[in-house]
Amino acid sequence: MSSQSPLLDHLLELRNRLLRSVVVVGLVFAVAAVFADELYHLLAAPMLASLPQGASMIATDVATPFFTPFKLAFVVSIAIAVPYLLWQLWAFIAPGLYRKEKRLVVPLLASSTLLFYAGAAFAYFVVLPLALNFFASAAPAGVTVATDIASYLDFVLTIFMAFGIAFETPVAIILLCWTGVTNVTSLRKKRPYIIVGAFVVGMLLTPPDVISQTLLAIPMWLLFELGLVIAGLYSTESKTEQHQD
Repeated sequence: MSSQSPLLDHLLELRNRLLRSVVVVGLVFAVAAVFADELYHLLAAPMLASLPQGASMIATDVATPFFTPFKLAFVVSIAIAVPYLLWQLWAFIAPGLYRKEKRLVVPLLASSTLLFYAGAAFAYFVVLPLALNFFASAAPAGVTVATDIASYLDFVLTIFMAFGIAFETPVAIILLCWTGVTNVTSLRKKRPYIIVGAFVVGMLLTPPDVISQTLLAIPMWLLFELGLVIAGLYSTESKTEQHQD
């Protein structure tokens, strides 16, 4: 029975932290739901700006005008609660980490959150206006552009997710070097392939226009270089500590 007690304690702690996370997300959602329509109007601003004069977005389903803003409010609630969710994750795994690992994990959690936010912000302020203007101008003659609000939300969330994940490149580089999967020298030799891969990822994750693909590929390349610099500094620091020990 004593051998099972630590496992039971961990499961209880995990349950409690999950419940706290759910409660926090629920509380944030309760506030965000009040401003659901305003949030959707803010999200739709790039689309509305790209539509021809007199055109508007549409709802092709009966319940879409009601449920779509609340879906956005729920996604926004999770995004706002991410720092707290990561803190709960950190509090759960921290006791099992060594001091050296703790020194690395905390900055990685913080930087991964900020980078994801930065990727979503970059997509909203830079990529979406350019991509939506391209799509609106590419409509054949006689075709009226009238985007469904639910389809637009799914499209934007996909773009946000793609750019948010792409901006995590430095974190991925650091983790790969930290775990010994690869090293900075090897990655530098593979730089040409990484650049080509960035453009391939940009082609797969963005709308089919060169502007959006380039706007994703170039930041990924620059973030790859940033990851190499940080991973190189960390490797140098680790070697120095080992030498001192």
